[in-house]
This record gives sequence, structure tokens and C-alpha cells, in this order.
Amino acid sequence: MDPTENTDPDSTGRGAQRRNWAGFWLLGLCNNFAYVVMLSAAHDILKKQESQNATASSSVTFSMDFQAGNSSNSSSYDCNPVSTAAVLLADILPTLVIKLFAPFVIHKLPYGVRVLFCVVMAATSFLLVSFSSAVWTSILGVIFASISAGLGELSFLSLTVYFSRDVLGGWGSGTGGAGVAGALLYSGLIQAGLSPQITLLIMLVVPFAMLVSYFFLLVPPPSFPQWRSSDTEYTAVGSEERRQLMDDSEEEEQEKSTPENRTSGLLTFPEKLQVIKGLLKFVLPLGLVYFAEYFINQGLMELLFFRNFFLSHAEQYRWYQTLYQVGVLLSRSSLCCIKIRKLWALSLLQVVNAVFLLFAVRYQFLPSAWLVFAIVLYEGLLGGAAYVNTFYFISKETEDRYREFAMAAASVGDSLGIALAGLTAFPVHRYFCSL
Repeated sequence: MDPTENTDPDSTGRGAQRRNWAGFWLLGLCNNFAYVVMLSAAHDILKKQESQNATASSSVTFSMDFQAGNSSNSSSYDCNPVSTAAVLLADILPTLVIKLFAPFVIHKLPYGVRVLFCVVMAATSFLLVSFSSAVWTSILGVIFASISAGLGELSFLSLTVYFSRDVLGGWGSGTGGAGVAGALLYSGLIQAGLSPQITLLIMLVVPFAMLVSYFFLLVPPPSFPQWRSSDTEYTAVGSEERRQLMDDSEEEEQEKSTPENRTSGLLTFPEKLQVIKGLLKFVLPLGLVYFAEYFINQGLMELLFFRNFFLSHAEQYRWYQTLYQVGVLLSRSSLCCIKIRKLWALSLLQVVNAVFLLFAVRYQFLPSAWLVFAIVLYEGLLGGAAYVNTFYFISKETEDRYREFAMAAASVGDSLGIALAGLTAFPVHRYFCSL
């Protein structure tokens, strides 16, 4: 049978489409979960370091350290000795390295092997941070979470080309859901009095859920290379399969009337560079959006501290992160309702956000944390919209033969912006904490 022809009705029916959408939603949720939890715990991880440095002669438990309230120091910003950007960099640099280089070689590794590796890395990250007795061990756990999230995002975005385009909506919504679930669950359980060690051990169910979602929920086409490396960059579904997979919308009916010719064979290196050149119009706005929002999240949020508020410093930081993730969830789930092609507009609005909050930190003119809560919710809406619309239009506008590589290569945009934000946050943190 021609591998580009899908004659299995179960893989193209409405039931299968619903399963695939749900499967990608769960994969997005599970893939980003550990990453979000580590960022939500960033302030607490550094409180642990501060507490250990202050009590070097005694044994400090993980639970005690994470329950630390407001610290006292000479700065009006109640600073940690090290910015939470340190945790951000540990969380994003391994992801960035993977996204920069893996698209050129990842097709040699079967999808099934990639997913198993991601599951192991995610589970290991939770175990390392949970049983950590030193900050370097916690940071190592953060790095493992980053490796899992980076390889997973790159692989699952590439995987979407084997399914109907609506699974991108499921993936985007799931990654947004990871933000809310991770940040809210961590913040809620810690504030309810559960020890961080137990909290992180409970979260081991998430890597297991990824395993189940991928191997038992998805209904891939027969052409899908589950346990073999791809002989081509895009072992494309055939024209008939594409016609069966597409929704009934007018937009996609037009696509079905003019199916593209698909050619086999690996993309050459010059072809890949040409694809990357064409992706810059998507990657640059996405990178700028994420630079601005993570400059806010990890460079400014911990400095937006209101002393006369019913939440402690650590609690304020956790809820900033949680509300940001609520905004991300809402906008990443909006693809079925609205599509935004003008990505540069989202970038500009996010930069305005960052500049406003930078002045707010410097001159401390904001009256209450409630206003910051509203701003970070709006910030999350912008970031989530930029992400999901970027990959939707890449999938829509890229030729079939290049689509799998393009989806993987474009995933570097957000990680590059986040890494630059982490590096920029260090001098900003040092400046404000010296005031």
C-alpha cells in the first residue's frame, strides 16, 4: 500500500479527530508542566539558597525553606541574593540549545524514542528538585525539565503535520493549560500547607499522563514513522488523506481543491537555510514578544513587591505567575474563534508593557498589587496569542515538503527571546537591589 494513502477510516473519522485534538491538548499540558512549575518555584528555590547560607551550621529541610516568608535586607525591593533569572536561564538555555541544533538532525530519531526520553527527563526533574539538599541539585532538576520541554515542544510541533491542522489548537490550548495547572497547583498546594516535597512527588503523575496520551490516545495515520527514523523530512500524508483530514471550513475547502505535489527526499542543508530565512517574519516577532514578557516575569515581577498587602513577597510572586498563565491559557485557546496575522502588533504591545512596568519598579508609583495582577493577566493574553497564531500561520503558509522542518525550526523563537530576557534581567536586578 502506498504510504501516502490512508485507507483506515478510524484514523480520519470525527471520533479520531476528537481523540487527536484531546491527545495534543494533553501532550501540550504535560510537556510544559514541569517547566512552569520550576519557574513558579524560582523565588522559593532562591529563598532556599539564602536560608542555607544564613544557617550553614544547621541542616535546613526543603520544606522549611520553601515556606519562607518575606526576607529582610537593605534593599527596598526585598531582593534575593540572586535574581530569579538564574532559574529562568537554567530552565531555558538547554531548551534553546536543543531548538537551535536538533531540527537539523532530529529526523534520525523516531518519535516514539523521543517521547520516552522526554518522559524520563521530566520525571527525573521532579525527583531531583523534590529530594534536593542543595541548590545546585535543584538547578540540575530544572535543567532536566528544560531538556524534556525543549525536545518535546520541537517534536510535537513537527508531529502536527501528520494530523489535521486543528490539532494545533489543541496543542496551544494544552500548553496554556500547563501554565495555569502548574502555577495554580503549586501555588495552591504550598499555600494550603502541603510540603513542597510532597507537592512535587504528586506531580510525577504528569509524565505518566504524557506517555498514555501519546501511545494510547492519538490515532496516527499508517504512514507515521513511530519506531523508525524518517526517510524524508516530511513523510507527507497524501492528497486523499489531506482531503479527509481537513475540516469543512471554506478556507480549507480551498486548500483541498488545489492539493500540492509532494516530493520525497531529505531536505538539503541549503534548502533548510532557505526555509529558516522565510521563517524570520514569524520568529522575530515571536522572539520579541517573549523577550518582553519574560523580562517582566523574571526581571521585574519579584521587584514588584507591596509590603502592606495581605500576601507575603513569595506569595505575591507565585500569584503573579499564576495570573500570567491564566492569560496564556485564554489566548492560546482562542484559535477556533480568532486568528491574528499581524504578529508585530502583539510584539509592540508587549514591549509597551515591559517599559511601563520597568518605570513602575523604578519609581514605585503603582498603588496596589491588584493593578499588577491585571497587567500580568493582559501580558499573558498577548504572549499566548503570539505563540498560537505564529505556528498556525507557519503551518498554513509553508509548503508541505518543508512543513515538518519549519515547525521544528520556528520553535526556537520563543526560547531565544526568553534566554535574552534572562540575561538582561541580571543587571536590572543588580541595579535595583543596590538602591
